[in-house]
Amino acid sequence: MPATGLLLACSAMDKTFLLQQLGDRLRGALQATHTAAREAKEDARSGAARAVNLARGQLQREQAVREALDALDAFHPQPLPKGGRMGLGTLVEVEDGESGKTLFLAPVCGGEELTGPDGDGIILVVTPTSPFGRALMGKRVGDVVEVPLGGDTTEWTVTWAG
Repeated sequence: MPATGLLLACSAMDKTFLLQQLGDRLRGALQATHTAAREAKEDARSGAARAVNLARGQLQREQAVREALDALDAFHPQPLPKGGRMGLGTLVEVEDGESGKTLFLAPVCGGEELTGPDGDGIILVVTPTSPFGRALMGKRVGDVVEVPLGGDTTEWTVTWAG
């Protein structure tokens, strides 16, 4: 499916499908970090500094995942009005002249790859703190953004947003 068709399908479903995918992934990560934290805590009973540090790190990771899940639960993206400026919750299509990307601006889970309805296409999650997210915030369809990636700066044209 062409990226624009993917975006139109995602827009029509009010982005709920994307949020469900992110929530499922975070809940899976929470379960894994909880298990790892519990096991590390048991190992830390030996008193070894390495085990204690590992337990502390696992507990911090578990807390970070809980906070991301809370942020996602409180996130309710709205449709982008025609001609509106991009912000959190916007689905975006960008092209650099050679290829295109479909992005979802979300408060958490930057770097996650989601699929569209029926498994169609790949949608990359970007946060406002990422290079792509910072470049896109406040922009409109037709704007060109410069994104530093891997030591190079690439120009991307916003071709669709919703």
